[in-house]
Amino acid sequence: MTFPALDRRALSDFRALAGRIDGNGPRYTSYPTADRFHNGPDPSLYHDALAACRADAPAPLSLYLHIPFCENICYYCGCNKIITRDHGRSARYVSYLGREMALVAGRLGERRQVIQSHWGGGTPTFLNPEEMRRVMALLNTHFALAADGEHSIEIDPRRVDHDRMGLLAELGFNRVSLGVQDFDPEVQQAIHRIQPFEETRAVVDAARALGFRSVSLDLIYGLPHQTAARFGRTIDQVLALRPDRLSVYSYAHLPHVFKPQRRIDEQALPQAGEKLDILVSTIERLTAEGYVYIGMDHFALPDDDLAVAQREGRLQRNFQGYSTHAGYDQVGLGISAIGAIAGRYVQNARTLDDYYGALDQGRLPLARGVAMTADDHLRRELIGDLMCNGVLDLPAIEARHGIDFNEAFAAELAELERLATDGLVCREPGRITVTPLGRLLVRRVAMVFDRYLRDDAARPVDSGARAANDGTQPIRIVPRYSRVV
Repeated sequence: MTFPALDRRALSDFRALAGRIDGNGPRYTSYPTADRFHNGPDPSLYHDALAACRADAPAPLSLYLHIPFCENICYYCGCNKIITRDHGRSARYVSYLGREMALVAGRLGERRQVIQSHWGGGTPTFLNPEEMRRVMALLNTHFALAADGEHSIEIDPRRVDHDRMGLLAELGFNRVSLGVQDFDPEVQQAIHRIQPFEETRAVVDAARALGFRSVSLDLIYGLPHQTAARFGRTIDQVLALRPDRLSVYSYAHLPHVFKPQRRIDEQALPQAGEKLDILVSTIERLTAEGYVYIGMDHFALPDDDLAVAQREGRLQRNFQGYSTHAGYDQVGLGISAIGAIAGRYVQNARTLDDYYGALDQGRLPLARGVAMTADDHLRRELIGDLMCNGVLDLPAIEARHGIDFNEAFAAELAELERLATDGLVCREPGRITVTPLGRLLVRRVAMVFDRYLRDDAARPVDSGARAANDGTQPIRIVPRYSRVV
């Protein structure tokens, strides 16, 4: 069973309920979430993870590679990035990536197959062609990238042309994700990202001509000067490009965490009601045009792999969001990259100095991490089922984990009753189902099963500490904690 379809009533109820139920919450690209990782863990955490992964061979892997460099600053951005026009810095970084790959692959043993890979940033296409070829050669030396796998890269349309797109195809990438945010000139000026529509269309056309399997666009709502009408015109232009996938992220304004955001005029940001109108009208328009609402901020055409996986109940989540291949161990390479390996989460050093220093000493550049408990595994499964498939089959969960669900989650079930009153979930014998309205607030439903949030609520927390926690160390555009709506 998968998520029920959205309907107009759900969107109408969403408008009425969102302001009352909204709050800060995790995006659940992992559980425990990254703010729960321990700083300075024993290096054996990573070593044990790789040893356990080695014992599971020949299971394929997922791989994330972080390229932190950007030539220009985008004021909204919360990624871990380095602004520079000195391309000599990337040559050194590529060399150290090779060292890290060798250390990781050495502990994994045989040359492991990679079924899914993703280059993120920063701007991965900051690397020049020869550097990109070198990184791909290093990956193929230490790993076996499956020819029929998903291999994607984030690109800045302002920094690539048809020749560079041809190089990406030559290197084996078959999916591209293009940052857009908004096509409105005034919005672009306010966020310091000038990107004409024609420039983006040329890249999309090149991707299609070169046979890329999937083209995805990233948008952000809640930016300065945006209104529902203005953002609607951007959606018109996006629909003219007909991307296979769309991500529509909510902008989180946290200037105390991300210094570039201090350059954004707070008075120009849309009010909460207008921001909600932008989101609802975007969902209405995209679904009317045939896109499937995957969940949270993801949309896909009906024949896209994500939509197919959702229909078949195979949808999962990892650090790139919704995914068709999230069940594999994920290796993270590069600064701040996170790996999820054999029941452990590991995150690399966030600065070049710390990253280089560890590798100079022959050490894996581990900065933070956590080993999952049995309770973490159970709750990760529950949260994943809710966010991806919209249903909990209680007898099946009890059989897999040897528990009495009503006894183990008495407090959670009491909270779900309140959400059921709001129309977010439906309680039936042996089953908890997310409603069409609940799909739009599915993070709020998932938060019920987050033991760490429950523990936080049970003890006094300093307001300053909670504010810092709300934006802890993001690895993508939006912070680890952001508004549910």
